[in-house]
Amino acid sequence: MEKFYPDSGVEIQGFTAKFYDKIMNVMTFGGYNLFIKTAIKSMEIHQDDKILDFGAGTGRNALLMNKYLSGKGEILGLEISELMIDQFKKKTEKFRNINIINQRIDQPFELEKKYDKVFISFVFHGFPFDVQKQIIQNAFNALKENGEFIVLDFNEFITDETPLYFRIPFKKIECKYAFEYVERDWKQILSGSGFINFEEKYFLKKHIRLLKAKK
Repeated sequence: MEKFYPDSGVEIQGFTAKFYDKIMNVMTFGGYNLFIKTAIKSMEIHQDDKILDFGAGTGRNALLMNKYLSGKGEILGLEISELMIDQFKKKTEKFRNINIINQRIDQPFELEKKYDKVFISFVFHGFPFDVQKQIIQNAFNALKENGEFIVLDFNEFITDETPLYFRIPFKKIECKYAFEYVERDWKQILSGSGFINFEEKYFLKKHIRLLKAKK
């Protein structure tokens, strides 16, 4: 499938999509698994939450979030990679409250219900700014009143002022949109779209942030 945004690094295809979880584990020497568990715990999921997962990937995050849900809680993943969707379905097939659909998050869409939380993990930074604004609007529209938009992604920083251990891999691996992303004030941008009451949790010496914004 041709990429919608050739300069983006978040549209994962082929071998990388097929073995994404294993690749992440190897690249981080096993550290990613502990990190994502800690980050999802920081979401403070309630038992009956209805969660919308933007760019749901292989289902790893959905399974971790589901540990905090009761039988009334639900997760709906939105994903466009068929390889990712197949993995998601296999991993979550035992859980009736977890589902996934093929849906682009970069274009306007409507769903039948509203959600308590919209979660997006390391996907947001990989789009052009005008598309990011559309994703924010999609999240706002999909949330219930007082619902939360939760973004797990890079924090704001000046790339050339970061330590070498972070700066070198960031420059080598990330797409051009990521360099623009880290220099923007996302709380101000989200405020302009109607979000309020921000909370932040930092990881990796404040280079990674879980940002919560309430509708």
